[in-house]
Amino acid sequence: MKNKTTETRKISRRGILPIIGGAFLLPLLGFSNPISKEMSISNEDNEEFETLLKPDGTAVKVRVSALKKAKVVTKNVSNKSFLNWLGKKL
Repeated sequence: MKNKTTETRKISRRGILPIIGGAFLLPLLGFSNPISKEMSISNEDNEEFETLLKPDGTAVKVRVSALKKAKVVTKNVSNKSFLNWLGKKL
């Protein structure tokens, strides 16, 4: 007779179902620590943002400090030149 220790064990379908079920259940338990908002946001991220328009018509959020440091090319742009810059003709 053969010893049970020397025989190779075969995993049956009923034996594999709890393993598969446990593998799908582990991500739902959520063992990781949640990231607090205070740790993820640095002091620079607390700045105010202003929404601006790009030439293609999409809106972009820009930091106010970046706007203060920016070089102004042309002040008081006329409506006609602004529409021309957007690519829309009158």
